[in-house]
Amino acid sequence: MSPRRKVSSGGPFEEVVGYSRAVAAGDFIFVSGCTSVVGGEVAHEGDITRQAEQAILIAGQALAGLGASLADVVQTRMYVTDITRWREAAQAHQLAFGDVAPATTMVQVAALIDPRLLVEVEVVAHREGGPVADDGDVDEPDPAGPRPDDFRLDDESGVDESAGDTA
Repeated sequence: MSPRRKVSSGGPFEEVVGYSRAVAAGDFIFVSGCTSVVGGEVAHEGDITRQAEQAILIAGQALAGLGASLADVVQTRMYVTDITRWREAAQAHQLAFGDVAPATTMVQVAALIDPRLLVEVEVVAHREGGPVADDGDVDEPDPAGPRPDDFRLDDESGVDESAGDTA
């Protein structure tokens, strides 16, 4: 059995709550819920599509830190604060995962950790033979991970490519 490896975003909630941005166990990588928080600030306030894009980008960067990509995703979960806006959140998901078509669930929640956040995204990825081996914990996501232009809805989205602090 291969040892568990993890990636940290360096966000303040990880230490307070006691979790990792992503954990690789065997052939699977589990990415904690990602939101549109960059540099400790909510990005794209009021825009659920852009927030979903940012959250997926952050998840992709965590996967890259463990040698995987969005193409390896087999399951997603989207938590939205207003289910009537599901199509807006689904746009970002379709763009990022359309060809991959992972199993997915979208549910409405009463609230996220900050009332300005509209969506949170979790992903599970699978890499045959396991993620790329490492000799310990990975502290930073690989900067060669997905770029905002890889799945941006348009050139004006303003998705921030830094992983940032995320809840």
